[in-house]
Formats: sequence, C-alpha cells, structure tokens
Amino acid sequence: MGKRSDYERAPRDYYPTPLAAVNPLVPHLPAVPFVFSEPCAGDGRLITHIESLTNGECTSAYDIEPLSTELFGKRQVRIQQMDARDLTKQNIHNFTDKTLIITNPPWGRQKKHDYILHTLIETFANIAPTWLLFDADWIHTIQSKEYVDKYLTKIVSIGRVKWIENSAGTGKDNCCWYEFRADKNGPTQFYGR
Repeated sequence: MGKRSDYERAPRDYYPTPLAAVNPLVPHLPAVPFVFSEPCAGDGRLITHIESLTNGECTSAYDIEPLSTELFGKRQVRIQQMDARDLTKQNIHNFTDKTLIITNPPWGRQKKHDYILHTLIETFANIAPTWLLFDADWIHTIQSKEYVDKYLTKIVSIGRVKWIENSAGTGKDNCCWYEFRADKNGPTQFYGR
C-alpha cells in the first residue's frame, strides 16, 4: 500500500478519509458559511465530515468511479461521475470567489500514475483555493519545488492516521493538508501538530 509496506495499494488510491484526518483542518476553514467542491469524493466521507464540523456546504461532488451516489449529511448530495482532471469552474455549482476545493486525491506522482497529483494541484489551484490531503514527505522532494513556489500557501500537519477501518494500526506515512492558491503572495505558512 505504501513505500514502507508490501500491501498492494487500493484501486484508484481509494482510502476513505477518517475523521481524525479532518479535525486538524477545521480551524483553517472559514468560520462563516462557505461552499466547496469535492472532486475525488469516493464514498463521500470527507464531505460528511466537513459538513458536520463546519459551516461548509458541498455544492458539487465528483469521482472517476463513485462508490456511492447519494450522501446523507445536512442534506442530500449526488456524487457524479467525472475525472477530477476535467474539473472547471462551470462544474462547481454556486461558484463564487469564496468557493473552495477540498479533497483527498490520489497520491500518485510518478509517470506510471500519469503524474496525477501534480496535474490535480495545477488544475484545482487555478480554479479556486484548494485543500489537498496527502503524504508529508512530498514537501521534501525535488518535484514539489515548482508547486511550492507557485501555489503552496499553507501546510497543516496531521501526522499518521488509520486509513483502513478496523485495522490494528495507523498508516505508515505522515500526512498533511496542503493549501494551494493561484494568487499566492508570500511565504508558505506551516502549522504543526
């Protein structure tokens, strides 16, 4: 599943987002009502967590292979089928200059994965301020430099979380929420645990 285990990765990097991974992000989200899009929604668990912990409302949810088509949280949301790389402003319902993108994307950043993580950073940051959840090691790689310099505004460390329900232990990779914005001006802010 990861670089420190022999487990095979889940198809499409589908690992439902646990509540423990969302809690550290909450203080960095608007305290006032806001709307967001979830372009890698899977079964919609991240949407449910964000809507239950904040004043956020998911107005559009997509996944390349939705695992659920209906969510029941504060209200009903339909997860539509779409490749996240095809997301545009027009796909985000009720889009305004205050809209956010919040997702736990596939982490692949090698050629064999079509560089999907980096493609998503570029795509999403040019649409709206974007929060992505993935491994903390990324920030220490040469390949991250272009995206750090151009888009990365905040890093919120969450440490290790249990990605697989009912498993004995936590994951083997430390994780972070990363905020990417096309209007970056200034240094990247870091928030530790």
